Amino acid sequence: MPDLPHADIQGFILRTYAMPALRVFALTIAQPAAARQFLGGLVNGGNSPQLSTATDWTVKPPYCLNVGLTYTGLAALGLSPLSLASFPEEFAAGAPARAQRVGDTGESSPEHWKDQFASPALHLLLFLFAETEEILEHVTGQLRELYSGRNAMSELSVHDGRSLPGNVAHFGYRDGFAQPTIDGGLPPLMPDVLPKAPAGEFLLGYPSQYSDFTYPVPTPDALGRNGSFVAFRILSQDCRGFEQFLTEAAHQTGFDRELIAAKLCGRWRDGVPLSLSPHSADERIPLEKRNSFDYVPGDSMPDAFDDRRGYRCPLGSHIRRMNPRNAIVAGNSGLKHRIVRRGLPYGPPYDPANPDDGIERGLLGLFIGVSLKDQFEFLMSDWANKGSFAPGLGGTRDPLIGDNGNNAGSAATFLIPIEGQRRPVEVTGLTSFVTCRGAAYCFLPSATAIRYLSALPAATS
Repeated sequence: MPDLPHADIQGFILRTYAMPALRVFALTIAQPAAARQFLGGLVNGGNSPQLSTATDWTVKPPYCLNVGLTYTGLAALGLSPLSLASFPEEFAAGAPARAQRVGDTGESSPEHWKDQFASPALHLLLFLFAETEEILEHVTGQLRELYSGRNAMSELSVHDGRSLPGNVAHFGYRDGFAQPTIDGGLPPLMPDVLPKAPAGEFLLGYPSQYSDFTYPVPTPDALGRNGSFVAFRILSQDCRGFEQFLTEAAHQTGFDRELIAAKLCGRWRDGVPLSLSPHSADERIPLEKRNSFDYVPGDSMPDAFDDRRGYRCPLGSHIRRMNPRNAIVAGNSGLKHRIVRRGLPYGPPYDPANPDDGIERGLLGLFIGVSLKDQFEFLMSDWANKGSFAPGLGGTRDPLIGDNGNNAGSAATFLIPIEGQRRPVEVTGLTSFVTCRGAAYCFLPSATAIRYLSALPAATS
């Protein structure tokens, strides 16, 4: 087990905060010297808001604060060309330039993104998680006073997320079950039966998930080591369209609409996985057991149901595409491309009695890994939006988050294998239920790196 310096690592890489409120500040740097001073204040141990690290706590804090910098943000701070050139090309290119690769086409393309998320002026994201609305507003006021001081930075936009009753997402599924356990990290909130992920799968400077390979650390070492990367995404969800599709699919197939919903996701809406309960949302399965499953028997779960053909959980279902576990899939293992998922829904709960309320609702999603290309982008391009994810899927895509709109290039369908039948049941009529409304690729610097950035000489700005 690596001896990870928890006090140097941004907290949300290694732990779930489980706080009900999130505010994301999108900022642009106006005065580099003042911006560097603001960043230094986040790690100086003073009375102003401080960066939240992975240091273990005995009493949960009232808020947690984290920071991400875009490539143009690092340049705006005055980072040297030599250091900038040491970052991965996908990070340097940025989310707008990589949009087509991850399926952000049509209405999800950068030309439709909100609030300058497609602009190089987006330099920095602050992620403020809070236990109460009062704490959120209090710390917001402190931060605004600090980053607006000396005209350091100005707001491009602010985005709020809130947990929904029952800890569900807007499509009605209970969320937050599957997170990788990082070797040397903190214990997960939800027990995980899968092998621990190597530290270098989520932190720069440690051996990765690939044998004899460590991802290059941006230079100098004080800048890159113990850092990571995040893809931040504003994902609008078409709740009305999704519920309407369930009704139409039930009519097509003769299946109950809640069974259709479970087949699309891989879980019943209460979070019970089909792999453990294929016929009903069995509430007798406790929450702590709802992540204890696999799709094939193996060392971690020798008694797992052998579901290679997808009779319980369809091969193309959302959770199976995003976390294939030990199943054999494209990419040489379901355990080589894991990501940490954070975030909260935005917008009020969907009211079926008022489906046309005109209110946008969705997810503020954070997808963390040491390699944007090998983790987030691979999941979206090769697993979510290609039928080659696993044999027998044809041209299908992820039914919940896949690019299933008019630009998908083929008929948008979903396949449900049925034991004893030669051909799967084909469900048609899928559309893009999720639309990207903004995205950013950010570097998550360590506390040491933030001190390094805050001390950059003025002559380099």
